[in-house]
Amino acid sequence: MASTGLFVGMVTLDLVYLSTKLPSSNEKITASDYTVAAGGPATNAAVTFSYLGNIEVRPKGDLLALGGAHLSKILGVVGINPITKLIRSDLTSHGVIIADLDPANPQPPPVSSIIVTESTGDRAVISINATKIQASTTQIPQDLDLMVDVVLIDGHQMVVSNAIAKFAKTHHIPVVIDGGSWKPGFETILPYVDYAICSANFYPPGCCGQQEVMAYLLDAGIPHIAITQGEKPIQYRSLGVSGEVPVPQIQAVDTLGAGDVFHGAFCHYILQKEFTDALGAAAKVATNSCQFFGTRRWMEKDIEN
Repeated sequence: MASTGLFVGMVTLDLVYLSTKLPSSNEKITASDYTVAAGGPATNAAVTFSYLGNIEVRPKGDLLALGGAHLSKILGVVGINPITKLIRSDLTSHGVIIADLDPANPQPPPVSSIIVTESTGDRAVISINATKIQASTTQIPQDLDLMVDVVLIDGHQMVVSNAIAKFAKTHHIPVVIDGGSWKPGFETILPYVDYAICSANFYPPGCCGQQEVMAYLLDAGIPHIAITQGEKPIQYRSLGVSGEVPVPQIQAVDTLGAGDVFHGAFCHYILQKEFTDALGAAAKVATNSCQFFGTRRWMEKDIEN
């Protein structure tokens, strides 16, 4: 089914290294592998949404997904710094259209440096968030088509996200939030949200445990809520019904971006399935991605096979 997804939030450049260990103070180590890709929660979700919607119609070995079943757009700040050529190339090759909130910005994009530990798949990340590149509603491209099938918000562009969420609510477009962590301003968006997909590290003000988080989100009027817990079952509450969805068990190679993949997959499946079924299907995709190094190789492997 042809669908369009709009993903609002952070666009970064990720430099990812695979290593046997993290460096100690004043130590230099050599990585066994590395990869460079566009990153950010909304960005990786957009790539996943595009991939899942286009894999069945894309010829094997062809990563150029534009023109397939899904249209995926990332609304964020990219700009014209030479570094952004790497971002643009990666997203174009994965069928993601960039709607730039600041197309004349000469500053370098946020760059994340990431070390993945070979033995565990755990990752250590140092990066800068989007606090220095916040956009206003006047910067939303005038030619941006907002009549989409689903909107995902990662919380890194709150003012723009608020306007998009309001529009979506008015036009009955489902809104999903990526609640990786609480960010000031989320409280203004929650009344427009249909699906809150949060991590175990998402703590709204005054909340100390999972039940308090659920209660907070319910009080905001969100009908469908899920809290992911890594390899542990996903806890959910949907239209008054609570339960859990199991997560496949694997030996992880790399957990980087697994949450982003989950959110992009959820946006894909929620257009086809019931809430809990969409959670289960997204969990399978995210788990599969953890068996490959980096945020893209799991897709390349699927195409090869």
